[in-house]
Amino acid sequence: MSEFFTRMGDGSGVYMTAEEIREDILKGVKDAADRGKIPELTQEEMDYLYKIITMPGNIVGVERGREVVSTSDSGSCKMTYHANIAMERSMAVLVSEKVLGADSVDIGNMDYSYKAVKQIIHNETPVMELAQLNAVMPVLYGSMPNLGLYTKPDGPVENWSELLPLAKIDEARAAQEEAVEHAVRDIVFVAGEMYAAGADGINLDTCGASGDADFLAGLLATEKIKEKYPDLGVEFGAAGEFVLGMHGKIEYDGAKIAGLYPHKQVKLAEKAGANIFGAVVNTNTNMSFPWNIARTVTFVKACTAAAEIPVHVNVGMGVGGIPMSEIPPIDVVTRADKALIEIGKADGL
Repeated sequence: MSEFFTRMGDGSGVYMTAEEIREDILKGVKDAADRGKIPELTQEEMDYLYKIITMPGNIVGVERGREVVSTSDSGSCKMTYHANIAMERSMAVLVSEKVLGADSVDIGNMDYSYKAVKQIIHNETPVMELAQLNAVMPVLYGSMPNLGLYTKPDGPVENWSELLPLAKIDEARAAQEEAVEHAVRDIVFVAGEMYAAGADGINLDTCGASGDADFLAGLLATEKIKEKYPDLGVEFGAAGEFVLGMHGKIEYDGAKIAGLYPHKQVKLAEKAGANIFGAVVNTNTNMSFPWNIARTVTFVKACTAAAEIPVHVNVGMGVGGIPMSEIPPIDVVTRADKALIEIGKADGL
């Protein structure tokens, strides 16, 4: 019986039969449909997904004419901080554009949190100005709301992660609500300074990392940014496939935020005024790539169907069907990209 090389969710190689691949595709689709209460992929779409997974060659690509653009969180940092190449960030922007062919990139600080950036904004704006002077592609400024940084001892509010185990529910919720106010103020301040420095947009990355209050901070900051700077683009990226209910009661525009999946997250981002939504679907390291990508595409298809703004799927390590490994294998990365674009109808990556 013929077998096909593919991967597990941790990036390790594995050989699977056609029957095993088809079975995992079906299971992944049903898991997403059940959790998100969304439609399953059609049989035709699952057959095409099987074809993508089993295509010969190490690298596959989309059909001509179906190419999409890419955005990048902390793009310039990937070469400087992560790859440990001694390069000034505005120069890394030019390498991304002129060597790697990136469509856009964001400049972020190593700490990548708006609270930290606010303290050193006078050092950050010249980097943006220099990048704008030399780059042609859009250059955004990015960071995370990172609500946890506002807790004591480094921040002004009580730590809800310490209060919750003590059953101090009301106090934990109050602390999160106070942290939201601080975060929104910091994000809008940084956005204003970057707007003056010529930034093409603001990237609110990993919204919801600290739960539903964190997600709310991103929404409220987006509202205020679009009110003050209507022509400044905002990319709103989620932290996970569903929003953790650390608060549990927080709402936005009458909708409870906790537990929302991508197809409902995007509607709140739209209401807030976001220009791009970064959908996230988590990778299960114990399951195969066929299972993970089938599940991801099911969520993304529902998200793009509901969206009225572009959806750029997060395809970093550990999300978007991509294995959780330091250097994601190109064989499954390109297959994930092709499936997300051609079946999931993603507008970007």
